[in-house]
Amino acid sequence: MADLEALLADLTAECGELDRLVADLDPADWQRDTPAAGWTIAHQIGHLTWTDRVAAIAAADAVAFDALVQAALPKALTFVDEAAEEEAKTPAPELLAAWRHDRETLVRALRTVPAGAKLPWFGPPMSAASMVTARLMETWAHGQDVADTLGVTRVPTDRLRNIAHLGVRTRNFAYITHGRSAPEQEFRVELTAPDGSTWAWGPEDAPQRITGPALDFCLAVTQRRHLDDLALQVEGADALEWLGLAQAFAGPPGTGRTAGQFD
Repeated sequence: MADLEALLADLTAECGELDRLVADLDPADWQRDTPAAGWTIAHQIGHLTWTDRVAAIAAADAVAFDALVQAALPKALTFVDEAAEEEAKTPAPELLAAWRHDRETLVRALRTVPAGAKLPWFGPPMSAASMVTARLMETWAHGQDVADTLGVTRVPTDRLRNIAHLGVRTRNFAYITHGRSAPEQEFRVELTAPDGSTWAWGPEDAPQRITGPALDFCLAVTQRRHLDDLALQVEGADALEWLGLAQAFAGPPGTGRTAGQFD
């Protein structure tokens, strides 16, 4: 995987792409419903703003972050939605400015994390590189919701490799989230990158296999498209089961999208 500076450059580019989608929207457009039930565009940007802010605290001040965790524990299943709801009340120009400020603060904070250090989080502690990858995935996924709302088709980039990698690495987490045991054997994932090259994970001879466009795999593991709407080829019952459970994001199981929702 890429080094920290390369990952930070990818995160900055991903944020910039989403920023360009929302920067010139009228305030009324920020209130448009997105494919995520109950979330407007303001909720999507509000969620990113809050999470980037909290991630920056985790990178810079473990004690302050622990206080946030303790405050969130009594409402473990609702605090993310509540935070998005609160941020979404901010007038659009102020919310956009806050997101820009907080994501830049996060990038600066992550650059100061000592090599090998682990950052506290709401789940297991993670390295600075893993934190950047997670923020990139979330920015891309919530950006997909915004793009879908606005009827915009985004051009896939090589930044998808970071998201695909996270999707593969979180396989066992998806099973745990659903109260199931993950298969012992590794799966083979072979994806066609935007430039036509191949990205691969897992043993070449694994009987459980997933192949297809990298974009489609990323849409699957972030639950932004139903499997019926994706051009993924799956070999093996276990691999098929995993794609039905996969989620690269933390938290309880997501609701995903319905088949044909974006036809």
